Amino acid sequence: MSRAMVPSQQKLAEKLTILNDRGRGMLTRIYNIKKMLGNPQNKPAFLTEKVYEPVYRYLLRRFPHVDSKSSTLQVINNIKQDVVKSLSLYYFTFVDIMDFKDHVVDLLTTIDACQVHMDVTLNYDLTVNYLNLISTYVSLMILMSRVEDRRVVLSLYNVAYEYLNASSDPSFPRLGQMVIDYDVPLKKLSEEFVPHSRVVVPALMSLHKIYPKRNLPADQMRATGMLSLLAEPLKIMNVPNTDMVQCEYLSLDAMEKWIIFSLILCHQYLQEAQLWDLWKTALQSGYIVQLCRDEVLHIHSYINTFFESLKGHNMSKRVTEVKDLQHQALLSSPGIHRERRKFLRSALKELALIFTDQPGLLGPKGLYIFQALAVARDEIHWLLRHFDNPPSKKNAVKLSQEDFVDRQLPELLFNMEELKSLLRKYNQVVQRYFVQYLAGYDSVLLNSLIQNLAHCPEDESVILSSLYNTIAGLSIKQVEANEVFDFRGVRLDWFRLQAYTSVSRAGLVLKDHQDLGKHLNMIVFHTKLVDYLDELINETGDLSIYCFYSQIFEHQFKQCMEFPAQHRFSIVFPIICGHFMNATHELCPEERHSIGTTSVQYAHWFLKEMSDEVNQVITAICEEQCMLNYKLLPKHSAASILQSSNKHKKKQDKKKHAGPEEEKPGTESIRKNRENFTRMDKLHMALTELCYAINYCNVIQVWEHGFVPREFFIQHLETRFNKALVGMMMYNPETCEIAKPSELLSSVKAIMSVLQGLENYVQIDIARVFNSVLPQQTQATDSFNGEKTITANYTNWYLEVLLRRVTVNVGQIVYSPNHKAFVTVTTDNNSKENLFLAAEEYADLTELRALAELIGPYGMRHLGERLMGHVASQVEELKKLVIQNKEVLFNMRTSFDKPEAMRDLFRRLGRPTKQQGNTKNQVSDVDSVLMRMTIIGILLSFRSLAQDALLDVLEDRIPFLMASVQDLQHFVPNMKDTKYSYMKQQVVNEMASAAGLSCDIDPLLISALRSQKNVANESDYELACLLMVFVAVSIPTLAKKEASVFKASLEGNLSNCHCLAKAVNQIAGALFTIHGPGDVSDRLQEFLALASSSLLRLGQSQEHDKETVKNRESVYILLDLIVQESPYLTMDLLESCFPYALLRNAYHTVYKASAMDS
Repeated sequence: MSRAMVPSQQKLAEKLTILNDRGRGMLTRIYNIKKMLGNPQNKPAFLTEKVYEPVYRYLLRRFPHVDSKSSTLQVINNIKQDVVKSLSLYYFTFVDIMDFKDHVVDLLTTIDACQVHMDVTLNYDLTVNYLNLISTYVSLMILMSRVEDRRVVLSLYNVAYEYLNASSDPSFPRLGQMVIDYDVPLKKLSEEFVPHSRVVVPALMSLHKIYPKRNLPADQMRATGMLSLLAEPLKIMNVPNTDMVQCEYLSLDAMEKWIIFSLILCHQYLQEAQLWDLWKTALQSGYIVQLCRDEVLHIHSYINTFFESLKGHNMSKRVTEVKDLQHQALLSSPGIHRERRKFLRSALKELALIFTDQPGLLGPKGLYIFQALAVARDEIHWLLRHFDNPPSKKNAVKLSQEDFVDRQLPELLFNMEELKSLLRKYNQVVQRYFVQYLAGYDSVLLNSLIQNLAHCPEDESVILSSLYNTIAGLSIKQVEANEVFDFRGVRLDWFRLQAYTSVSRAGLVLKDHQDLGKHLNMIVFHTKLVDYLDELINETGDLSIYCFYSQIFEHQFKQCMEFPAQHRFSIVFPIICGHFMNATHELCPEERHSIGTTSVQYAHWFLKEMSDEVNQVITAICEEQCMLNYKLLPKHSAASILQSSNKHKKKQDKKKHAGPEEEKPGTESIRKNRENFTRMDKLHMALTELCYAINYCNVIQVWEHGFVPREFFIQHLETRFNKALVGMMMYNPETCEIAKPSELLSSVKAIMSVLQGLENYVQIDIARVFNSVLPQQTQATDSFNGEKTITANYTNWYLEVLLRRVTVNVGQIVYSPNHKAFVTVTTDNNSKENLFLAAEEYADLTELRALAELIGPYGMRHLGERLMGHVASQVEELKKLVIQNKEVLFNMRTSFDKPEAMRDLFRRLGRPTKQQGNTKNQVSDVDSVLMRMTIIGILLSFRSLAQDALLDVLEDRIPFLMASVQDLQHFVPNMKDTKYSYMKQQVVNEMASAAGLSCDIDPLLISALRSQKNVANESDYELACLLMVFVAVSIPTLAKKEASVFKASLEGNLSNCHCLAKAVNQIAGALFTIHGPGDVSDRLQEFLALASSSLLRLGQSQEHDKETVKNRESVYILLDLIVQESPYLTMDLLESCFPYALLRNAYHTVYKASAMDS
């Protein structure tokens, strides 16, 4: 004798909860299997090999009764291990679906037997879970029927399993039958649901109270004041007056699926007016229904296919009705949903503004946020699935693309995220409000309702008492103490109570006590706002669907970046990537990694694109600013100066020469009308909008990663700024063109001023960007990409282009001490137009100051080191010449007081040397020495000029630090008898030189010469002495060269031989410091004696020689310059070996000649 069923022992609440969760997991797994088997790249290899095609045809033909002993299947025996391993996940997913189906059928039968009364407004949890289970079950069976190769996979696994275990899998017979039964899923399901209709139909009927109110066009939403806090300002502090609070944010998509799927299966009840009304409205709302993620049904054609397969006199009528509804949906639904999105944009924006200003309203009016999120989410889901699945061309309805391409959708998405962030930010405000509300109002009313119950069985009484005690014991102090609330037990108890009180013959019938049921629904909602807020936000506002519509996601982002008005909302796209993990399920853990990786990649890409866009706008602003700055350069004032100087001319002349007046700097700022937007206005507007997006949130959490938008922006800004700095040099190695340092500095300052203005738009430390990028330019290569920097390019240009032209084109470019510049000299042979460049525009003190400001002390040191490398190579060549003439030079050193002997020795020294491959232009060693020493002098003169420029810049920028460096240089002990003192002097000189201060001997020169190897094992000291002799006796030959003429206006010789003064002193000082016992002064005195005696012999030349030595006076002045330049020689020493009268007459002669030339 069977025992009667006790409804309270059936655990309906628990089973519905577990099966719904399991159903979602099964849907996720079958979805992944469908995708994998539908893509040849993801299939197991043996499923695509042509060798096995006969096997697969045989399996399909014989399914499910496959004879494993068939000869056709013997080839499977070879790959049985691989088959079982590869297909086990697929096979057991279908087994799990079969188990799930059995449990669902069992539960639905139990619910029928218990005669459960369903009403979504009363027993909300029970009804929603019941309808969700039906929807999930139907979706799962339909999706399973659409899996490609399902029969092949199942039978192939079974055959391989049988080969391995000598018996087939025990689940296979039932599994095969299930696949055949549900090949046309609706047919089998409709048969199953005949007995369930007694419960399903009342549940659907209860939706008639909710669905029509939720599915309104935008005009009616506005008219009723839906989602508007300002519609009734007097009630703004009141809790919304509704007795079905959880139904207010119930998903419209979910309700439509319940209606459509349930009424397909219970189509006999479509004759009832209320159900027909629900059916008609749901099918007019759209033509695509979601099964799982991006797997959808073209619902009208799917229904018609099913209805056409049924036999019945009114089925043709139903088919016609569905076709009419499809036509209506195609015509009207895109426009209705477009207008609804338009309404939601303004409604959500209004909510966000009010709640931002008054977060205290989040307590009483929090429901509005969940309503808004749910409606907006449903609209976005509708747009995605309908945009991705256009209707068949057979329908002959042309849809407007404007209804689907929503350029302002990012604003709606952004407002959704704004509302969510407000809830999370002020969650304690919501907690405090509802803890007090539960304890102060809900518990009191619940107690009153319990007391009014005429009869209450013991089980129900225990649950109700427990619910009352839990909420009555709440206190605001728990919130202040940050206590963690957990009301899951309360909600499950109410779910159980719904199941106990909704069955037939229940001790307490819930539908007879509707006030109690509706109030408990309200209490459950309030508890969720205390402990379940994040889950509630995800339930109503989850946008993880975008993970499966990635192409549309990218398209919407690109559209957003192309539409300036939507720029500020672009940050919502990386934020949405944080939702993707909500789509995963614990029953399908293998997809977590792929979805997580996708979310991270998209977040990275969005932020990169946003940063690039901001940087492009900044670059455009910088270009505009640089152009404005360029107009302000001094060289552009020439036209204005010329114009003002011509004012005294007659008016007639003015009329003759009158042309279009040039636009002066500043006219671009004159405005007659604020409505006229200039390009700069548009750029600043775009910058404001994009920076708002970058600055919107500190961190975006995506999977297990945290993205900081501002850091992305700063990194891209640094890279772009670094490239811009080098790009503005306009350096062309082929044509050797380069921007002037002063113009580059002006452009850099203009860009820096633009970047400093960024701090007004976005919270970043722009000084950090400068400190990261600008020091990179003081090195030879940057650390970003290892590319050449401003320092490297300018160093290369000055040494390889400018100074090479100074040394090669003798007489064209002259170093002028009084101009503090290298000056291009125009003569009859070369006009300035024919010259390659005007040296004074690149190598005067102003330009070198600009260079020093650009590349700083480090860059100037690099320039100095490269320059000294050139000097060292010239010294190396000089030493070779000394070695070649060592014997002659040694005799000259000891015979300087014997004129005849010196003359003979000099003749031997001055013989031309033969050069390989060049018989015409034979150069003597004397000329080679002078030429190389002059090159050294030119290089050292440039070094001195660069050091002066650096000193000027540093004294202006760091005066107090420079004062300390100067004090150290001046007061450091300079005693020559101790090694320790010399080391201190060396260290101080290094520091002083790096700061631009002049030293007696340049430390960089000492370093460069010290690194040289000894030439042919000769004594370095002896070579240094003989080098000085060689230079001293060679100086008189300069008098015979035309280019040696001294130009008073330049205070230099055309051949730059006046630079010998610096070369002699620096080379002597460095060589004798490195190799000698510190007798620099003695060696220079010896040099002075040799040079003066050689020059005096030049003065005693015969009259016929005077023409050949016509620049004798210019060379006399060189001797004076050597003494003036030297820290070791004095005028007293010069006068003791060279008459001052000769010097005075020499100066008089050259200045007089210069005056006559000018």
